[in-house]
Amino acid sequence: MNNIEATLFLCFFCIFSSSNVHFAGAKQTAGNITPSENPFTPKASLIRYWNNHINGDSPKPSFFLSKASPLTAVDSTRFASLASNHALNTHHSDFCSAAKLFCFPELAAHSLEKHGDDVNFAAYSGKNFTNYGSDRLSGADSFKNYSGGDNIAVDSFRRYSRNSAGHDDGFTNYAGEVNVADQSFTTYATGTTGGSGEFTNYNTDANEPNGRFTSYSDKANGRSQTFTTYSENGNTGYQSFTSYSKNGNGAPNEFSGYGTGSNVVNTGFTKYGESANGANDSFTSYGENGNVPVNEFKGYGDGGNGAVYGFKNYRDQSNIGVDSFSSYAKNSNNEKVNFVNYGKSFNLGSDNFTGYGQDNVGGNVSFKTYGQGQSFKVYTKDGVVFARYSNNVSSNGKTVNKWVEEGKFFREAMLKEGTLMQMPDIKDKMPKRTFLPRNIVKNLPFSSSTIGEIWRVFGAGENSSMAGIISSAVSECERPASHGETKRCVGSAEDMIDFATSVLGRGVVVRTTENVVGSKKKVVIGKVNGINGGDVTRAVSCHQSLYPYLLYYCHSVPRVRVYETDLLDPKSLEKINHGVAICHIDTSAWSPSHGAFLALGSGPGQIEVCHWIFENDMTWNIID
Repeated sequence: MNNIEATLFLCFFCIFSSSNVHFAGAKQTAGNITPSENPFTPKASLIRYWNNHINGDSPKPSFFLSKASPLTAVDSTRFASLASNHALNTHHSDFCSAAKLFCFPELAAHSLEKHGDDVNFAAYSGKNFTNYGSDRLSGADSFKNYSGGDNIAVDSFRRYSRNSAGHDDGFTNYAGEVNVADQSFTTYATGTTGGSGEFTNYNTDANEPNGRFTSYSDKANGRSQTFTTYSENGNTGYQSFTSYSKNGNGAPNEFSGYGTGSNVVNTGFTKYGESANGANDSFTSYGENGNVPVNEFKGYGDGGNGAVYGFKNYRDQSNIGVDSFSSYAKNSNNEKVNFVNYGKSFNLGSDNFTGYGQDNVGGNVSFKTYGQGQSFKVYTKDGVVFARYSNNVSSNGKTVNKWVEEGKFFREAMLKEGTLMQMPDIKDKMPKRTFLPRNIVKNLPFSSSTIGEIWRVFGAGENSSMAGIISSAVSECERPASHGETKRCVGSAEDMIDFATSVLGRGVVVRTTENVVGSKKKVVIGKVNGINGGDVTRAVSCHQSLYPYLLYYCHSVPRVRVYETDLLDPKSLEKINHGVAICHIDTSAWSPSHGAFLALGSGPGQIEVCHWIFENDMTWNIID
């Protein structure tokens, strides 16, 4: 008998001797453990835990039990042993596969270092191009659909069109409608002469887009670069250009639509147009209609000669966010810098210009309309022209931002039988994952002080997208609780049960919306049932966080009303879904810029706010 078998034998003996385990009935279902199923799997263990910690009157919902780890009893014990010995990273790939975790796949090795003919890829994904289009003379290469619609899109171009001449490259749809994207161009068009590069749709409608251009068009000579639609309607994620058009000569670059309609997307341009000669760069629309955008330019056009830079519409109609221009056109010569319209936002965020046009010689620096009005530090006193400086929140004075999806928030009065209302997109956009067994989770690091160890366990490089995803989740879990809030992040089903029962007691029931039918469409409210007789009650809400294993952010909600309602097709009036909605009665502690107030046109403490429980989110309540 080996060590793992011995451990399992002892585990089985302990369970048999200390628990009332019954093996009667058919297959393992929502509430039964039977001879046809191994009673020592994580799911069987979860069912026993439920029986021992939650009152018998509470139903065992299949949607909750389905989130139990698919690990076998042997694998569960094996990986728990590795975790306790800090050796789980040595079996990273095996662990990810067996436990159905969210891990970036290994890139398939691929090289197109030698290809003489023009290449046309109609559909392509999951590849690592070590050398694509280098030293090409004329011709054109095109990717029509690159990683489009993938669940997890991971692609890498190490050298793309390097030292080419008169060569055109085009991506028609790059990583559009993907769930989680990790795209990197290590060097793009470095040292090229002439030709053009075009991205028609880059990361459009992507969830968690992460795009990195380490070196973009550096030392290019007369090559034009165009992004027609960049990260439009993206959700969270991060986009970075570490070096953009550095030391370029006469290279026009254009972003027609950058980050339009995006939600909480971070962008960074570390060195944009540095020491460029005769550059002509323009952003037609940058960050328009975004929600909480975070944009950072560290060195834009510094040391340039005779360049033209322009933002026609920067952050128009955006909701709060943070912007930083650390150095803009500094130490430049004869540059023309122009912001036509800056920051006409619905709710002001914060912005910081630390060196705007400083030491610009013989150039022209202007703002036609500036709508933020918080901070300009160290800008040139000569040559900067503000045609109109305004602190107005928006041109129409309204606080409603069309970024907030129709139907995402609504008033309690809408929950009446016969009401026609818009359903938001309630589909779960996260990668499919499962909980880990508690005996593994308890031995995994989870704190900002051990972030390096977490990266090591899940094979995340320090500067990788996965490292950022992990750090973001850990940071949110460590955020101090709001006033009156009790919160906890849980990575096992047992931990979620413990948290819910610690707040509400053992007599609880967990609910979620039945399916996603009717999502993004009009529905009719059918029969409505108010939980706890429709009276104000307490609840525990649990929302997913993006993390390698299934991680939920759970928090207490002290004053709510919870409703179950049939959702009907507007034409046939047949039932298509069974929705769960929660109405927050006390909103006094919410931020004035909360999306609910932008959508409903009110403020903290003035109204109640309702929303649906989305797919795979859940609410725990006391049994009626």
